[in-house]
Order: sequence, then C-alpha cells, then structure tokens
Amino acid sequence: MIDGRLARRFPLVALAWHNLSRAKARSLLATAGITIGVIAIASLGMFGSAYEESLRNNFDDTASSVYVSPGEDADFERMDRDHVSEIERYADAPVHPIGQYGAEVSGLSGSDQATIYALSEPGEFVDVRDGRLPNDWRSRALVGPTLADRLGVQPGDSITIDGSTTRVVGVLEESGQSSLLSTDEAVLLPPSQVEAREYGWVVVRTEDPQAAFQAAERLESNLNGREERYEVNDFESAIDRFNRQIDSFNRLLIGIGSVSLLVASVSILNVMLMSTIERREEIGVMRAVGYHRLDVLRLMLAEAALLGLVGAVVGVILSVLMGMAINDALLSDPLAFTADALTYTVLGFLFGTLASFVSGFYPAWKAANSRPVEALRD
Repeated sequence: MIDGRLARRFPLVALAWHNLSRAKARSLLATAGITIGVIAIASLGMFGSAYEESLRNNFDDTASSVYVSPGEDADFERMDRDHVSEIERYADAPVHPIGQYGAEVSGLSGSDQATIYALSEPGEFVDVRDGRLPNDWRSRALVGPTLADRLGVQPGDSITIDGSTTRVVGVLEESGQSSLLSTDEAVLLPPSQVEAREYGWVVVRTEDPQAAFQAAERLESNLNGREERYEVNDFESAIDRFNRQIDSFNRLLIGIGSVSLLVASVSILNVMLMSTIERREEIGVMRAVGYHRLDVLRLMLAEAALLGLVGAVVGVILSVLMGMAINDALLSDPLAFTADALTYTVLGFLFGTLASFVSGFYPAWKAANSRPVEALRD
C-alpha cells in the first residue's frame, strides 16, 4: 500500500506500515476495535441528533400553539361565540375554537362510543390517509384510522352519529404523541353539523414557540384580572423538560460509545505490548546499530497511530452510511445531517485516533527504554 515514492517521502510511516503488515490478523482485529468504537460514538450521536430533530419537527407544531379554556373563576363551563371574539381581540394570530363531546357512532360493521371534534379548519390539525380534506367543509365527516377500521368504513361510506347520518370524506393519518388532537378513535365534523354552538377550548396557532409564549402572556394579561376567567396554557415548561430529556439521552449515547472506545483502546494497548515483547531482539538490534531511543519511540507511536487512523477512517465511512439510513428512517431524507450529527462524526474520528495514540505510548516508551545488551542477550 505504501509504494516506493511515498516510502522515500515518509520512511517512518512506511516502516510502521511494514511492521503492522507482518501480523495482519492481529492488526486487523485491533483496527476493528477502533472502528467499532468510532461507529458507536458517531452513529449513536447521529441517531440522537436525528431523533431530536424528528421530535422537534413534531413538537414545534404543538409548542407553537396556545390553549385557552374556561378558568376556575369563570361563570361559564363552555365558551360561546362572544368568548371566542374576546380571545380573537388579543390573540394576534389565527384562532380555532374546538367543540368536543362524546357520541354513539355506527358504521358498516358495528358501532362504538367515539369522541366528536367540531372544528372549521381540519387541515390545520390533521392529515388524511385515504380520501381527501374538503376545501369547503360544510358537511360530511373525517374519521380516525382506528375507529374507521373498527366500524369498517372508508371514504364514500356513511356513518351514523347519534341518529344523524353523514358521509365519510376521508380517513385520517394516525395522530402522533405530540399531535394537538388525539384523533385515532374520533370523528371530525364541521361546526354546521353540530347543534350546540359551544366550545370546550380554543387553540391559538402562532408561527413558532417564541410567538406562542408572547401570545400566552398577552392573553393572560388582557383576559384575566384578579380572577382567572380563562385558563391560558402554553408549552414553555414542556419544552424545557423536553430539552433536558434530550440532553440526558445524548449523554447516555455518548457514554455507551465511549465505553466501546475504551475497550478498543485496551485492545490497542495489548497489541502494542505484545508487539514490543515479540520484537525485543529486533529493537535491540536497532539500538545497537545506532537508532536513538526517540527513533524507536516514534516508530512504535506511528504504528499505534496508524492502527487508530485506519480504524477511525473506516469507522467514519460506515457511520456516515448508517447515519444516512437513520436520517431516511426518522427524517425521510438520507442527507439531512445536522451540524450536531457531523460534530459527532468528527469527535468519533478524533477520539479513535487519539485513543490509539495514547494506548501506544506506554508500549513505545517501554520499547524505547529497553537496554540493547539485555535485548540481544535474551
């Protein structure tokens, strides 16, 4: 691998490579240990970053919303149009009143109790798996996937809600844990199909979490005086808790990767010690013909560094490939590497190379300080 020109330019590297090639199996095993350690740090770190990004993409949608419901001092249990208008006056963002109640829902293959949501713009909260979201929604229903399977209905079929029949226009995607509405076993109706014009809560949708915090403070100060007529909730504390959980998760992953790299470093130390013992006579000859202690030290360190360098490069390549698979699974884009994910790759490379170098220092020091006469006599 090191040809004549490179050998003349980098004789120390060429000699180190030649020495490692004499025990290929042992060198490959030591290199594999570093590779595994680098993969553990880089791929686990990239997984953590991709997982965090995936959660943030979903969580930002929730954290950009403010929820308003009747407060503990309110003289009303549900809000009407006047209450919604009062909220709209101070919200400075789109306001979505949502009615919620329970009802008996019947389909082709049975009936069940389900949650009914009445809202005017379903596209703000849900996606459709089958069928479509109606552009002008004044009739028909959207059904959650679990309830649709239980009732045996699909787009075009009819369902009966407390005796009133309506047609299904779409079956919804599964709602994630961070979704604003839990719709898997629910039916969504336009407000015009619901007799009661009352709302259990109102959602104020803002552009980002920071705007949500500001909107919540504005609503709280304007809607409530000494009495809490409206309960205003945002997700500031939830975001802080989420960030702490993500930090702990990343530290756990890096800890696991560091343990793997520590095991690989011990393997490098063992390989270099064995090499020092086996080549005791060879090192003695080198010292006898004029090689200085520093030359022996540099040669042994170069061998250890080469093991780490090759293992780290292979580890980084494999980690990037694994990162592409992780990104594709979590973010639907194999090239969606974040800056944090790439940082873990660099850290894995540096740690792998540095660990090999440090592990090789004691064997190199031991070889450099062995006495030539004793080495040759043995």
